[in-house]
Amino acid sequence: MSMPRDEMELKEEAIRAHYAAAGALLAGFDHAPRLAKALAVEPAAERSPGIGARPRFRSTTPGLVTRSVARPEGVRLADRVLAVGGDALPGPVRASVVQGLRRALAIALAMGESFAEVTGLAELKKANFEARLPGQRSAEFSELLSAEALVVLSVFANATAFLLAPQAGEVTVEVGAVEEILTDNAPLALHGVLWELDQDIAAFANDEARLVAVVLAYAEQLMEKVRLRGESAPRLGAFTGSAWRVAADDFPIAGFAPARKARGTTLSMAFKKPNEVIGNHIAKYQAMRLAKMLMAYDFDRRMNPFAEMGGFIFTFMGDGKPGTGKTTLIQMMAGLLNDYCKVAGYPFRYQNLSIDTVDSYQGKSGQNAKAFISSVMDPAVIGFGTVDDIDQVAGKRGDRQSSTGQQEITAVLMEAFAGANTVVRGNCTFGMFSNYPENVDDALRQRAGARFLVDGPQSREDYIDILALLLGSNHTIPLGDHMLYAAQEIRRAVADSFERHGHPQEAGLRAVWEAVEKRQGRLDTIAKLGTYLKAIQDADPRFTGRAIKNITDAVKVRAMDFELPDLWMEDPELFLFKDYDTKRAMIADLRKPITVEMVVQEINRYADSEFRYADKSDEAAIDAAVRDMRRMEEAKRRYLEGKG
Repeated sequence: MSMPRDEMELKEEAIRAHYAAAGALLAGFDHAPRLAKALAVEPAAERSPGIGARPRFRSTTPGLVTRSVARPEGVRLADRVLAVGGDALPGPVRASVVQGLRRALAIALAMGESFAEVTGLAELKKANFEARLPGQRSAEFSELLSAEALVVLSVFANATAFLLAPQAGEVTVEVGAVEEILTDNAPLALHGVLWELDQDIAAFANDEARLVAVVLAYAEQLMEKVRLRGESAPRLGAFTGSAWRVAADDFPIAGFAPARKARGTTLSMAFKKPNEVIGNHIAKYQAMRLAKMLMAYDFDRRMNPFAEMGGFIFTFMGDGKPGTGKTTLIQMMAGLLNDYCKVAGYPFRYQNLSIDTVDSYQGKSGQNAKAFISSVMDPAVIGFGTVDDIDQVAGKRGDRQSSTGQQEITAVLMEAFAGANTVVRGNCTFGMFSNYPENVDDALRQRAGARFLVDGPQSREDYIDILALLLGSNHTIPLGDHMLYAAQEIRRAVADSFERHGHPQEAGLRAVWEAVEKRQGRLDTIAKLGTYLKAIQDADPRFTGRAIKNITDAVKVRAMDFELPDLWMEDPELFLFKDYDTKRAMIADLRKPITVEMVVQEINRYADSEFRYADKSDEAAIDAAVRDMRRMEEAKRRYLEGKG
């Protein structure tokens, strides 16, 4: 496999040279915990009478001392892993875990060796071993040893998560924060984290599924903890400023960034077909088009032509009353993506950030949200992330009812959706759904580039269609005078829905529209449209520049208002497997010009939603104030009666 031009190869012979040291670490060593508290776990049982009770691993690195000064605790991680489940014969999963850990350790040690050569640490170690290290360089030596320890820990955790990803199942385990991170030198650092991993396996892994979940959870926690340490640690430029790849595993190393295996998720949800979504015409249409847009992603270029040309929906907000079909919309879009990816052979990953993510442990909620974002944005997969009931999951800033965990999630989502480091590749999309969008933080809500009004069935025809759909076929009731599902014909329904937004729907926005139209006449120039936007901002100060960006993005989506032919999804050779430039040219041929009607409709659609949120928020606040006043009146009445 050829290396990308900006990556160096971490040689296979250098990695295999560390297999013996990695195997010795797994076989056994002594470690006295310094930062973490030992759990009440049994020592790992020996697997053979021929193996000593406490095999020792001692570093052969010149100039380093790793001897423990407290009572040692024997760690035999390989024995611990192979004994999970109580089966005397090692199964393939347990064997894979041991092999993966050995490989990850060898890669980490090879990376540490490379780092030492590049930074001059190897020479300083030799000088220290020979007692000729200059005193003025002792501080540099200590800093480089600490930097090497962080490099080795990061690569070990990263490689472990990458190599064992194919073994992951649906089981998840919470192992808590990693504590035994020692940065005196690399060997001691590995002793600390392997000791703690041994503790977690003993405490949480009672079968093979949980074993893999524990190791992966520990690796994720260790990666994050080391990354945070690395942000302020000195002398790491040689590691963070370069990139390597292990060709045999196709494992990239780019500083502290996690390298995630291209692994999809096994979905157990009940998928819905588009004809099973009644009403919600614009939302359904945009979700169907977005699913096809995602499939245009080019895995070699790691970019989507739609994201480059404009018209890609990275984030969207779906709001509506309870029972109007938000969950059904999610099931439909996930089902479409799942089917398309199966045809193309692409890995598809769906993740939902739910209320269970909010944790009382400080910082844990933010970590959960970051893991969710990283998993969905993985450029090696097609990703779809949802935040259902986002008004409960993410807190509104300044709201005293929001917990610290909810506030952490809000901060993470805001940074991920429109932060300084956000890169929209076009391989994933995020949908936020709520029955009460007015309770979502204003800045977070405005990071939703598109608005899907999920208002459910509206017309008489919609209600007949949904009744017939839900009744099924186990009856003999005649249909009557009705063309079943004719009202759900998507093109006609969407055209009607967009035309309705030629004029505002909300009373507050309608007043602004009428005032501007009276002064300016028909809104048919950019100057007049800009005047209308300014008038909306005067009426609602929350209507900022971000709102204009979201509107123009929506207009660009309308310019891409065409269906990628179904045949392109059914036969990958026709489109999906084309090179990036060919796909871009095929899409460009279908693009439509932007019209005044499109701009007006998208301004009104977006502004209507903001006015709707504001009205609902004001009404909720007024209702709460009225309830408070009534309670006070009743309290006064009872107080006066009791006093009399």
